[in-house]
Amino acid sequence: MGSRIAGLSRSWWVLVLYGVIGVLFGLASIAWPGKTAVALAWAFGVMALAEGIISLLALFKKDVAFSKGWLLLYALASLLFGALAVSNPLATAGVLLLFLAAWLLVAGVYRIVVAIRVRKEIEGEWLIALSGVLAIALAVLFVMYPAAGLVTVALWIGIGALIYGVLQIIAGFRLRKWVRAI
Repeated sequence: MGSRIAGLSRSWWVLVLYGVIGVLFGLASIAWPGKTAVALAWAFGVMALAEGIISLLALFKKDVAFSKGWLLLYALASLLFGALAVSNPLATAGVLLLFLAAWLLVAGVYRIVVAIRVRKEIEGEWLIALSGVLAIALAVLFVMYPAAGLVTVALWIGIGALIYGVLQIIAGFRLRKWVRAI
């Protein structure tokens, strides 16, 4: 058995632990989707603050490979967003949801246009158009009912985390079983 496989085989429990954390996060997100959305906005704010501080520190290094002007702009934008997100995560979550709605609107229109343009070349183009209509409908719902939109996004994240966690647990125990069989 190679050294990489041997090291991985001794670490099967790490995958299981990742899975347990994923499952717990998923269950918490599903149980408290509103709090999850606010917590995620706050976490994005903390990350932005950290990146802003690191970027400011990088400005004083002589061997920085980035334009100092762009680095300063990025640092200031990160610090501003981070401060807003940490001080008012609920409003930040709402704004992020509006950005998601704007993207869904553009994506929906784009899909409909693509479906119209390829209707003579492919069969089933109506599915592309339907996905565009659904994206637009979701965007409208997010704008009309932002609280429900935040809950929906948090539920999606929770379901994704739950699936991720279960898959990690399965992979960890399969690795453990595989190692014992060798």
